[in-house]
Amino acid sequence: MQLSIIIVSYKVKEKLCANLQALFSSVNISDFEVLVVDNNSQDGSIEAVRKNFPQVKLITNSENLGFAKANNQAIKIAQGDFILLLNPDMQVFPETISLAVLNAQEKPSAIVSSIKLVNEKGVNIPHVRRFPRLFDQLMVVLKVPHFLPNVLNSYLHKNFDYQKAAVVDSVRGAFFLINCAAWQKISGQEKPFLDERYFIWFEEVDFCRQVREKGGEVWYFPNASCLDYVGASFSQVGLKMKQRYVYDSMLKYFDKWHPHWERRIIFLAWKLVSMPLLLIKK
Repeated sequence: MQLSIIIVSYKVKEKLCANLQALFSSVNISDFEVLVVDNNSQDGSIEAVRKNFPQVKLITNSENLGFAKANNQAIKIAQGDFILLLNPDMQVFPETISLAVLNAQEKPSAIVSSIKLVNEKGVNIPHVRRFPRLFDQLMVVLKVPHFLPNVLNSYLHKNFDYQKAAVVDSVRGAFFLINCAAWQKISGQEKPFLDERYFIWFEEVDFCRQVREKGGEVWYFPNASCLDYVGASFSQVGLKMKQRYVYDSMLKYFDKWHPHWERRIIFLAWKLVSMPLLLIKK
């Protein structure tokens, strides 16, 4: 099979169904499969998929397992030479999938590749970032960008040209195409599993970092695009819980990829800013 499209969904029934409708209406690849993992949405998503999209391979969880673990459930049984991790709040255009796969086929060094993401007005959504460093993540934790927004220009790759194809550090997991054979060649691993230590946040950055460390490349291509509603699932999570997820994943990323003393600084910074958050209700 050429392509496996994996969608992990949580409480976004309408967006998920629109996503699936667009996929089955426009994908002109003859040999593909769609796998949906529902993270205990309890909003009618499971019933809607079963009724309207019986061709979908549906995995239902009795609890929210997070992004990495849920994707790995589907990756384990996926049969495609390429695996596309696609957020539920996305909508492909007629040529999106075929162009994305063609890009990956023509650039075998691209273990991971992504495309242009646009909002409902067709405006580009910046999603190429450099790997996290102590300075920029410390700025994030301490909320410095709220009054000095340019402090994150390097990390957010503000000068990146979204009109040109390029090797990049990392791309968002919203549209995350993996070349399985190329991954196996550099890693020795048959399946491109995400690191399950991350519940949500940093898991796609971590995978891109693994690709770079093993000698592979992550590519951005501008010739295909996809509509991105940006965080429809995550927007339903309360501020306190969002902060907890980001905090937990950031510390785990630094624990894995950075010196211990850097991780310690991030930890202390989070402790400093967490005091007011204790007063915020979930």
